[in-house]
Amino acid sequence: MSLQVNGKIMQKGSTQKMIFNCWHLVHYLSQFMTLEAGDVISTGTPPGVGMGMKPAQYLRDGDTVELSIEGLGIQRQVCRQA
Repeated sequence: MSLQVNGKIMQKGSTQKMIFNCWHLVHYLSQFMTLEAGDVISTGTPPGVGMGMKPAQYLRDGDTVELSIEGLGIQRQVCRQA
């Protein structure tokens, strides 16, 4: 998994570095709720969050953000000021 802002890699991670692996998360959650096809389990984010940088870095109008997950594809958005 990686995230780029304007072509610069800001975050890069792998499920191998998670505290609990995917199998464990599904097993644990299924004890409390019924998981169905299409459900999304949010697990957090790899290191590199802009707010945690010194100085903090935030997205700006016109920035292009690309999220890629090997084997799944790329999602691309262009930020626009509200």
